[in-house]
Amino acid sequence: MFSLKNIFRLVALLEGVSYLLLMAAAIYKRSPNGSDYFVKLLGMPHGLLFVGYVALAIIVGMEKKWNTKTMFIVLIASVLPFATFYVEKKYLKNI
Repeated sequence: MFSLKNIFRLVALLEGVSYLLLMAAAIYKRSPNGSDYFVKLLGMPHGLLFVGYVALAIIVGMEKKWNTKTMFIVLIASVLPFATFYVEKKYLKNI
């Protein structure tokens, strides 16, 4: 029912969304009336999704025998905004 690839696709999507929400919360915090409530609220889930993304990227990469370049791109995508969406569309949709 749930393959490793589908779980990785879901985690990649959620990690990308949580990253964008966390950045939006950080921008809101910088406003004069902003508070850090949302940054604290979104920080832990994003951190867990980040760790899950990296772990699943390594597992799926070894299972699918990705070359070094592909593995590097997939892992770097975890720290760049919008990049997990690119990885999900380019690398995970076709496997």
